[in-house]
Amino acid sequence: MHARKSPSRRLRIALSAVAWFHLVSSLAGMIGLSFTGGMGIPLEWLEGSVFDSYFWPGLILGLVVGGVQALALVAQYRRYDLAWGLHAAAGLVMMVWIFVEIAIMLVWMPLQGVCFATGLLQTALAVLALGAAPRPLLRRRSRE
Repeated sequence: MHARKSPSRRLRIALSAVAWFHLVSSLAGMIGLSFTGGMGIPLEWLEGSVFDSYFWPGLILGLVVGGVQALALVAQYRRYDLAWGLHAAAGLVMMVWIFVEIAIMLVWMPLQGVCFATGLLQTALAVLALGAAPRPLLRRRSRE
């Protein structure tokens, strides 16, 4: 086996920044939804779902979505090779959260667009950190 090259410093910083954004926003969302009455979001938006308040969605947001982000950050700061795969998973979890949230509430808000886009960015950056980009990027293969 050969040692895999560590992702560039820029890539590591970008992944860390996106994960911190997701972690902080997930925890703020958990507090706002679960412990302050839903942050002014109408309860009618939950009609037809399994939820009768924003308490459980808030806990899921903070503990699951935020928890995966926290795991990715801890793994990255402790320099585990697993960190890049956890970042990919965390980005996917964020995108699934936004998709399900829109499907349940049938409402779109700009913050959802930002979180979906940054989830996609996190996933793409993690795939690059895992070595998906050829080096050099625009290298061509011969026709042989």
